[in-house]
Amino acid sequence: MQNDQKFPGWHGTTIVGVRKGGKVVIAGDGQVSLGQTIIKGTAKKVRRINPGGFDVVCGFAGSTADAFTLLERLEAKLEASPGQLARASVELAKDWRTDKYLKNLEAMLIVTDGKDLFVITGAGDVLEPEHDVTAIGSGGNFALAAGRAMYDFEDDAEVIARRSLEIAAEICVYTNGKMTVETING
Repeated sequence: MQNDQKFPGWHGTTIVGVRKGGKVVIAGDGQVSLGQTIIKGTAKKVRRINPGGFDVVCGFAGSTADAFTLLERLEAKLEASPGQLARASVELAKDWRTDKYLKNLEAMLIVTDGKDLFVITGAGDVLEPEHDVTAIGSGGNFALAAGRAMYDFEDDAEVIARRSLEIAAEICVYTNGKMTVETING
């Protein structure tokens, strides 16, 4: 029998990514929960990395330590393949899926270089959103639905990302409205 409670980190964040109008925005809430207790309300789950002068914005859901391990690996992949986010993401996903240590990591990433926008998972997936909106974490489905609903009616990617996260925070008890927002131009 599979233990669905093995990964309590899923109940701790919402990250949303929106690509529109020549820019990509990744926004994340600030709540860190341990079970039913809020441990911190102002965590930064969206980061900008700059391997070799190449800007990439990353948002993570799941275990913080695991996510930082993955971000370090992504940086190394980008240093080996400068300016090639797709290649670096696929290489990270392959390692994550096959490496004895990495395959136990419990996190998900949304990454962008301003052109590409990907979700990277431990199942070996590198997914590009079909409708230029993606979301992960406990409130991810709420944020995704809100972003998709607004996409055709709002021209600003940041407005869509912020409002999507606000809506998720109103619905998901593991998501708050304390946002970190990073924008990168394509």
